[in-house]
Amino acid sequence: MPNMSLKKNPMPVQDPVERGRNFKEVALGYDEATALDEAARCLNCKNMPCVSGCPVNVHIPEFIAKVREMDFEGAYQVINQSSSLPAVCGRVCPQETQCESKCVRGIKGEAVGIGRLERFVADWHNSHCTEAPKIPEQNGHKVAVVGSGPSGLTCAGDLAKLGYKVTVYEALHLAGGVLVYGIPEFRLPKTIVQKEVDTLKALGVDVETNVVIGRTLTVDELFEMGYEAVFIGSGAGLPRFMNIPGESLKGVYSANEFLTRSNLMKAYKPDAATPIMHARKVAVVGGGNVAMDAARTALRMGAEKVYIVYRRSLEELPARKEEVEHAMEEGIEFRLLNNPTRIIGFENPDDRRDPRNGFVTGMECIQMELGEPDASGRRSPVEVPGSEFVLDVDCVIIAIGTSPNPLIKSTTEGLEVNRKGGIVVEEATGLTSREGVYAGGDAVTGAATVILAMGAGKTAAKAIDEYLSAK
Repeated sequence: MPNMSLKKNPMPVQDPVERGRNFKEVALGYDEATALDEAARCLNCKNMPCVSGCPVNVHIPEFIAKVREMDFEGAYQVINQSSSLPAVCGRVCPQETQCESKCVRGIKGEAVGIGRLERFVADWHNSHCTEAPKIPEQNGHKVAVVGSGPSGLTCAGDLAKLGYKVTVYEALHLAGGVLVYGIPEFRLPKTIVQKEVDTLKALGVDVETNVVIGRTLTVDELFEMGYEAVFIGSGAGLPRFMNIPGESLKGVYSANEFLTRSNLMKAYKPDAATPIMHARKVAVVGGGNVAMDAARTALRMGAEKVYIVYRRSLEELPARKEEVEHAMEEGIEFRLLNNPTRIIGFENPDDRRDPRNGFVTGMECIQMELGEPDASGRRSPVEVPGSEFVLDVDCVIIAIGTSPNPLIKSTTEGLEVNRKGGIVVEEATGLTSREGVYAGGDAVTGAATVILAMGAGKTAAKAIDEYLSAK
């Protein structure tokens, strides 16, 4: 019998006070009984509208049906046909605006908890299945993948399943891209990412770390090494700043640097070799998921007070609703309709050796009000004259977006990019202006979601297979 409850089963979470001082995963996951109860809410619609909302087209009703039958491994295999990173997607994908937004149950209640069920299935598989996947029969073709983030790993996984010999080149010392340097441990444990990477390696994918394409090797040199196609999934790691006075002061970070030091280099640990500021009061500028991650990380590193400073209202906040709710529960204060105008620092001209010189002591902001909609349809924020005030902080983290790193485009002839630095591709294939070179994910679009990057990697893998099969 279907479960006709209008509410999805809530996700168990750590207590807000306790979790605000540790880096353990906040969401605890469904147990078996809860997963079965939630799976019973699915109506198994014949036209499957939820699938159309998934960028990688997971066969959602089919895997949920397997859950109802208590065939959890079968459910995993259904997901694995479409997604190379199910345990990741179940945790960080914005299902509420994608697959769940199309769910029929959402018309008169809450959608089925598709993401929560995907996480349950992936975690069940990871804890119960020890058998390594079989390496597919090789087809004799070699492909290089630049970057080991979600788009690169997806492209590599899909090609490996088709028998291609794939090598992934990663600039950092650990594979995973934004999954390891950008998303905090309390949202995505790094053991989960490593498990997904290990699964790809078991399929025969080689991963070469500490290789910077554009410096260590160029795209042209990859072709000289015998690769017949190259996929560029190098992400968007170049941070944007506001260009206001004081951004060069000590205690001002880009969110990229702050999160990389914490997530990848484990700077929050007492014995960490990588330094990071343990601030007293922190202001995070921005309203996206990265801003939430930075603010919640700063809290866990011991900050007494953390502010989110965002120039629009709560309704325009682009971060996931769940992440905003978690941040509020943890005591992070939202200073909405506020915008920084300058960052203030301590200066003692009488003693340049004063160790306090050059450190952040505050941030001047101005109040905003919403005016007419801008080109995207969002109401443009307008300054309220004479409303300036100073926020007492000793650390400022800028989280207003990132751009693709210009290194690859500057070292690869004939690679067309747009005015924002994104690589120009054919939407249907991911093909760039260079024959045999494909691209996808944040390197093309700028900073976006994990699942959209995965979708781009999947699209490119299909196109690369068609291209090389025709040679």
